[in-house]
Amino acid sequence: MNVAMNELSNAPRKFASQADLEAKQVSFTQLSARAWAYTAEGDPNTGIVIGDDAVLVADTQATPAMAQDVVRRIREVTDLPIKYVVLTHYHAVRVLGASAFNAQQIIASQDTYDLIVERGEQDKASEIGRFPRLFRDVESVPPGMTWPTITFNQKMTLWLGKLEVQLLQLGRGHTKGDTVVWLPQDRVLLSGDLVEFDATPYAGDAYFKDWPQTLANLAALKPAALVPGRGPALIGEARVAAGLRATGSFIADVRASVEAGVAAGKDLNAVYKDTVAKLRPAYGHWVIFDHCMPFDVTRCFDEVTQYADPRIWTAERDRVMWETLEG
Repeated sequence: MNVAMNELSNAPRKFASQADLEAKQVSFTQLSARAWAYTAEGDPNTGIVIGDDAVLVADTQATPAMAQDVVRRIREVTDLPIKYVVLTHYHAVRVLGASAFNAQQIIASQDTYDLIVERGEQDKASEIGRFPRLFRDVESVPPGMTWPTITFNQKMTLWLGKLEVQLLQLGRGHTKGDTVVWLPQDRVLLSGDLVEFDATPYAGDAYFKDWPQTLANLAALKPAALVPGRGPALIGEARVAAGLRATGSFIADVRASVEAGVAAGKDLNAVYKDTVAKLRPAYGHWVIFDHCMPFDVTRCFDEVTQYADPRIWTAERDRVMWETLEG
């Protein structure tokens, strides 16, 4: 029995999240009089803002078929038109469901638009290959990319009647185009993947050096509630602070381990094994830890050694990297 268990533990892990096939329980949580969170046990979240005359949706789910459940939940609480979809960043799992909302405008930062132009097609193929369950009914995705109809730099303010909604770029972290949605009257923040809770940050396209300061900029808003990119809605200042702190600690710990390995002259494979071993006791129970770590350490190694900006992930590069580190 012990031999069999050892053999099982030493077997190569199935690529990315291809072994993750179990459906998750959805929660639709009210954060304030005008903000809601659609969450699903560590799957990608969607934030909803209900103004006086219209609805705003932040992040769309991975396919229009999956987004229909978000629409259904919205219609349980309001019949106002869904006027705006905000893309917090360019990743396919966040944007390809946009057509389901029939929004008048799709808004993103100019940096996010530029990333869609540069690498959107490659990212789409890469993510669909990694997350079969999250791209359920992928045939419902319209051909091509999800294109913003409005872009902005640094800050944009929308008015949903008398409700002020700020779209802010507070720094690079998860990507260079990260946008948060801030309701100053309600002190509610929709952070996208800049913040996760009990879920491992995906950092394959990240800026490790910048991310901690960006989190500090989010904290300076003093949110009373926060919708992270993954994990449960965070309600109350203490809970929000815990989410910010946990995400920041993970990013700092990955970077410290990688920097130590590079300084010691170790190659990527050795740095990866060291980093996983160091971080597993504290973070190994988080959702998608085993999925994210190869991508996270590879990107951090790149940043520390020679690539200031993330390289494009393709389906082929994904497989080669995974085989190198996990095969």
